[in-house]
Amino acid sequence: MRGFASARAIPTLVRVGFADAVAYRAELLVWVLSTSMPLIMLALWTAVAAEAPVGRFGEADFVAYFLATFVVRQLNSSWVAWEMNFEIRTGALSMRLLRPVHPLLAYGVDSLATLPLRGLVALPVAGILLATAAGDRLATDGASWALWIVAVAGGWLLSFFAGAAIGSVAFWTGTSNKLMEAWLALFFVFSGYTIPVELFPPALARVADALPFRYQIGLQVELMTGAHDPRTALGLVAVQWLWVGVLGLVAAVLWRRGLVRFGAFGG
Repeated sequence: MRGFASARAIPTLVRVGFADAVAYRAELLVWVLSTSMPLIMLALWTAVAAEAPVGRFGEADFVAYFLATFVVRQLNSSWVAWEMNFEIRTGALSMRLLRPVHPLLAYGVDSLATLPLRGLVALPVAGILLATAAGDRLATDGASWALWIVAVAGGWLLSFFAGAAIGSVAFWTGTSNKLMEAWLALFFVFSGYTIPVELFPPALARVADALPFRYQIGLQVELMTGAHDPRTALGLVAVQWLWVGVLGLVAAVLWRRGLVRFGAFGG
């Protein structure tokens, strides 16, 4: 019954989430500006490549890679961990639990409802990408773009489930913001956000392949810039969705057990 009520409530949740995003557009703009690291890395790496190519990357390749990174970052981000920390710490989660909509679904829809406004930021960057010489570095086959859509969805789910799992730790610790900051630090190193994974030393590249961070954003950028043949791309997307299942299960278990603790202590 609750699942049916949740499904019926999704359109309303989307409207409310979008209205909140518009109302707090200044905060959203600050958040978008905080994701401008790819543009900084673009300036750094194109300066390096002006002297000589780095691996297969020349100047135009770095422009394509980091503009694509900025675009994908706008599409697959989620701040559920910060919301959960605040609501668990203040007790505001109690009110959310009284609603006929599963809280994790509500958190997810809130995040997705901001996509139109974040898209307004990403689209001009995508237009620059297409209009410049870097546009020649984008994938040209339909299979890569079809897998890209699947990978963008997978990347958002990875970000959401990781945030939900880390946010749920606050049921025991009161706050898990530091843990989220540690996750983000590893994300910056291993995801391809600040340096393409293929430029890593071989041993470090194998570590990145085994961790979930690359599949949050790096894989989507690689598909967008045509870095893989269809067979390799399909295998990487399969690994990504395996991670989606793992982190989704972890998030569900931590949420369920944490909620019992929250209720037991009168949250």
